[in-house]
Amino acid sequence: MPPTPFLGNDGSRYVVYELHVGNFSPRDLLLTRVEVLANKAPIATYAEDDLNAVLSQPGTPPSSDRRSLAAGKRAVVFIWIKVDAARSVPAILHHRLTVGDLTIEDQGVQVSTQSPVEISAPLRGDGWLAGNGPSSSSGHRRALIATEGRARIAQRFAIDWVQLNADSRTFVGDAKDNKSYRAYGSEALAALDATVAATKDGIPENIPGATSRAVPITSETIGGNHVVLDLGNGRFAFYAHLQPGSLRVKVGERVKRGQVIGLVGNSGNSTEPHLHFHVSNGVSPLGSEGLPYVLAGMKGMPLQNSRVSFAR
Repeated sequence: MPPTPFLGNDGSRYVVYELHVGNFSPRDLLLTRVEVLANKAPIATYAEDDLNAVLSQPGTPPSSDRRSLAAGKRAVVFIWIKVDAARSVPAILHHRLTVGDLTIEDQGVQVSTQSPVEISAPLRGDGWLAGNGPSSSSGHRRALIATEGRARIAQRFAIDWVQLNADSRTFVGDAKDNKSYRAYGSEALAALDATVAATKDGIPENIPGATSRAVPITSETIGGNHVVLDLGNGRFAFYAHLQPGSLRVKVGERVKRGQVIGLVGNSGNSTEPHLHFHVSNGVSPLGSEGLPYVLAGMKGMPLQNSRVSFAR
């Protein structure tokens, strides 16, 4: 996916993408520095601990130092750049890599010119927290998943919306009862006029907990009961972990912005009642690429742990 700029709700601009680095040599290499260049000037530099923190090696056991790249292996650099307000986002970004005493510079990559889609809130009310939301270190951000013949990050800008009480906790009473959670039963709303592209229902709910799952988690059950809306122009909204039997729409149906499509629950790969929401470029919840979006009335995209009140 090309570098994708967007505005965060903190008023700052960000450019987000991944740089894949392959070692085609017959020997192990040590990647010591990665620089992102705009008009030949560095706008981001990763080295030592900072570089190690943004690196991953798919298919390789976790290591304390991920900069060492074995022969034939690949590393992924998860780039998240905060752009200076006085600086425009460049049309092309270049990369300079240092491997030992060797420095390599690429031919440059085009920055996406597609503006993020503006959508209405997928929920109502106050106390909503963008848990595991867009950030450099979010689990969603790093969810590079091989499926349908390619490795993709559908959840690149995903948010797990949980609802807080006055004490900043998500539940009152029995932590093992879904009904104790403030988010449980909240109405999930169509973010735009759209067409229902896919649904799944009938998956039982989990007992809240880190490891409790009502069904084995597979590519078919990971999102639990869910709805995918076709927003048009190659964008799809994914609503996951809904209550079984709560879906109020069918595939092919046209829905209006703000229409109730289901109720927030705790099905699929979920630890407690919440709404997993993301926008991507395909109908497949995992086999597509995540895209940024803007919530109408906000400065930009809610970032990780933002607290938001939506209109009722």
